[in-house]
Amino acid sequence: MPMKRVSRSGFKTQNAVRSLATFASAGLLFAALGAVTPVYAQAPALTQEGSTESPTNSSALETGIGQTLEDFFTAALEYSPRLQVAAAKRDIGAARRRGANGQLLPQISASASISDNRQDALNRISEYRGERLALVLRQVLFDWRVFSQRGQAYALENQLEAEYFAELSVVLTSVAERYFDVLQAEDALRSIQSERESVQNQVNQVERLYGLQMAQITDLYDAQARLSAVEAEELLLSSEVSLTRDALRSATGIGVGNLYVLGEEAALPVVEGSLDEWVQRARQGNHQIRAREYSVEIADRRVSEQRGAYLPRVNLIVQQQRSDLGFDNVPINRTDTGYVGLDISVPLFAGGSIRASVSEAVSQQSIARSELRQLSLDVSEQTRLSFLRLKAAERQIEAAEKLLESRILATTARRRGFELGTVTSVNVLDAVREQFVAERDLQQIRYDYIRLSLYLRRDAGVLTSDDLIDIGSRLDQPLP
Repeated sequence: MPMKRVSRSGFKTQNAVRSLATFASAGLLFAALGAVTPVYAQAPALTQEGSTESPTNSSALETGIGQTLEDFFTAALEYSPRLQVAAAKRDIGAARRRGANGQLLPQISASASISDNRQDALNRISEYRGERLALVLRQVLFDWRVFSQRGQAYALENQLEAEYFAELSVVLTSVAERYFDVLQAEDALRSIQSERESVQNQVNQVERLYGLQMAQITDLYDAQARLSAVEAEELLLSSEVSLTRDALRSATGIGVGNLYVLGEEAALPVVEGSLDEWVQRARQGNHQIRAREYSVEIADRRVSEQRGAYLPRVNLIVQQQRSDLGFDNVPINRTDTGYVGLDISVPLFAGGSIRASVSEAVSQQSIARSELRQLSLDVSEQTRLSFLRLKAAERQIEAAEKLLESRILATTARRRGFELGTVTSVNVLDAVREQFVAERDLQQIRYDYIRLSLYLRRDAGVLTSDDLIDIGSRLDQPLP
């Protein structure tokens, strides 16, 4: 179906592109490249300080009123509590990774004691002060449990990083969905207003003919009833506009101004690739699947950690001590003692607690693997359904456009027939109703197509700044 691309002046400025590319490419584009551990371990944090705002975004945040998709995306990144929670969890993962690394570094401790002592020996009482100073360095040489905990910490950091990007995708998609909910509700309201005007004109025409005794009273009553029904539906759609605008405000924290709209001739985003290709992308790039894969890795390492309790632990100890007290705090001449040794601990029997811990870890490992498999099946099915619905929507748009054209022609023909006296007023009102219903159906299908394209890219983990910029560039200037 050929479509004309509509551009909107002033929207695709260099600053706007830079701003949107900052937060989206730093997150979604980075995660969509398909890398493994280093992606989530080294991906830059998406923070307010690190973002570059365009004048439009800055103005929107200062005034608290948004118009463009970019306005609401930027506001949602700072406003969304769920995204802030995900970012805080990601920071926790980084802290745990640093803590796990710290366990393998030298542990240095110092101790000092000063005591007043009183000794009674052979009826001889002596009082003296004693000092003991010690500096101890302990270095892990072999401790399988500590090694496994370090691996778990790295996997946990990657898991929380993947969950952050998954939440980021959800936030961006949710804001876009609510934005288009507002546009669809406003389009439907304008459509019903046009229908009301058309029905009102027909009512006026029937009233004039009835006054000339050229129309029946039943035709007049039927036309007036149709007008009341359209007015009631207009009130309902007006409430829907208020609800959708409030939902967008609740998700972003800023007010909703005159939004950029999807024109009738705007070209919709094209989704290329086969069903199998999109399912494969989802299995490999979905952020939730990535997070669950790291969860399985953590479970594997936890089993290894518990089994490591059977292995010996070896620590290097270096100690330097200065003291003028001996055994039982007996006073001696001050001595400086240096000590270098190995501390080897071999577990022999723990009452079966180690075996129980291993059994629990194995069960947790089985659960994690089953959850990963179930999630992979769910995402594959969801991706397959979104793709099929998207392709169906493409054909539905073509059919709906043809249907609308035929409805418009039918309405024109019946109006002409009514003027010639060959059709009744009821026939005209039926044609008007069918025309505007077809118009609203076409609007809904076009918006559903955009939503489905976002869902498909989100589930596949390939939603990038280019997709968002492309959708924003298809919107027209706000209506006056």
